[in-house]
Amino acid sequence: MPLSPPAPRTARHVRRVTYQGFERDDGLWDIEGELHDSKAYDAPVHRGQGMRRAGEPIHHMLLRVTVDRQLVVQAIEVAMDAHPLKDCPLAQAALQQMVGCSMTRGWRQSIQKHLGGVASCTHLRELLFNLATAAFQSVTAVFAPPANGDPPRHLGQCTGWDFNGNGVKEHFPQFYGREPVPALKAETATPPAER
Repeated sequence: MPLSPPAPRTARHVRRVTYQGFERDDGLWDIEGELHDSKAYDAPVHRGQGMRRAGEPIHHMLLRVTVDRQLVVQAIEVAMDAHPLKDCPLAQAALQQMVGCSMTRGWRQSIQKHLGGVASCTHLRELLFNLATAAFQSVTAVFAPPANGDPPRHLGQCTGWDFNGNGVKEHFPQFYGREPVPALKAETATPPAER
């Protein structure tokens, strides 16, 4: 079902964000994110440095995050093909602090801890936040119940996977009616070099 017809309006800004997940031959997974911001009209560049044509990127940023089957970050690669300020690329180095962090519960808190404020870039943080969702959709092993008998991590995290809902009743009946696990503090796994 589409949205209702809009009121009369003029396009001003376009943000495109895409995510893709790839299974690697070595057993790891690459999750890639791309963000592209542009204006829908020609506009002067900041401080009179020329004109930016409609559709030309203000931000064009790419991430490749390599994870294992438990969604622990093994490596991060960043590219900033377009950015509005000359110091923006300085934000890239801080992303290496996310190596060893887990994309399971506590992912957003880990991002804030390592990359919050001026430590990195708002747009790269935004890409990272939702990269975890793409990782969950790509690495299907994370949906299986853990060997310890606990419910899969995604149960109790949305309306569709409510412990008292039809999704759990149909697909994970052994956990139907169970109390949700309280939210955990930020989790970080042991970095690969220290294992």
